[in-house]
Amino acid sequence: MKLSLLLILVVFMSSCQQKSTQPAVITHPEVEVPAFSADSAYKFIETQVAFGPRIPNTKPHRACAEYLSATLQRYGAQVENQNFQARAFDGTLLNGVNIIGSFNPDAGKRILLFAHWDTRPWSDHDPDPANYDVPVTGANDGASGVGVLLEVARLLGQHSPSVGIDIVFFDAEDYGAPEGFRDNDGHTWCLGSQHWSRNPHQKGYKATYGILLDMVGARGATFYKEQISEYYAPDIVRKVWSAAHKLGFQQYFIDQPGGSITDDHLYVNKLAGIPSINIIQYNPNSEKGFGDYWHTVNDTMENVDRGTLNAVGSTVMYIIYNEK
Repeated sequence: MKLSLLLILVVFMSSCQQKSTQPAVITHPEVEVPAFSADSAYKFIETQVAFGPRIPNTKPHRACAEYLSATLQRYGAQVENQNFQARAFDGTLLNGVNIIGSFNPDAGKRILLFAHWDTRPWSDHDPDPANYDVPVTGANDGASGVGVLLEVARLLGQHSPSVGIDIVFFDAEDYGAPEGFRDNDGHTWCLGSQHWSRNPHQKGYKATYGILLDMVGARGATFYKEQISEYYAPDIVRKVWSAAHKLGFQQYFIDQPGGSITDDHLYVNKLAGIPSINIIQYNPNSEKGFGDYWHTVNDTMENVDRGTLNAVGSTVMYIIYNEK
């Protein structure tokens, strides 16, 4: 993903480690919501990281794709692997795969949940230039969103919601051109979601709304109201932040505007016409906008925190099971 430095008032137009002790089901006044397990999500992240960097055209990438597809299927999803080819900014032909898992496939009302599962091929924001060509491990940037959604999938397989849920793992999100690259139009990122948004897995596919999870596992992470989300789906932003606050996660979900971030939700909004929001780590007071380990060799499991995973996962579960 890429952070735009436009002023927030100019809406984007072009683009701790503690153990979990939750009960099996949390009862809310509205509905019973299966309890999200941060421990389980953490293990899903560890498994992805163990494959190594998940870069298109590599063996770890292919092995991880098989794991993600098989895991969704094991939890009862109707799974489709959407293979595609995309030309990267440097001319490399990428063999990508978007992995789609559908729950309650016959339901008319559908909610789209998505994250990217690939990792950046180089650490171009590392403070040490010697690490520039080292691939990013992607524990937070990539694996965290997928890990949360795999835990959601596990629970969906045990407790069917009243609406249909489609989980999509987008590929080739993080192969975007480095800053300063010639002819960089900003659309070299998010190649998998661009492809899917033009060619959905089902002809005429529509969802009521979508939620993107990106970098949702870091210790002390804060999630501001991202501005592309506010432009295309302000009601969904309010719905999600209100739910997070109701559940007591105010320290994570900050009720203030953030930046405009070119990410998979941009294309799902613009090309697929599905109003979608982005839950993404953002720090307006940091130099990069994201964590210091973003796009560096330090994006490792040491930065992943069960408390953050629980805040995001529990919020998403609350939203799903309160839909009618």
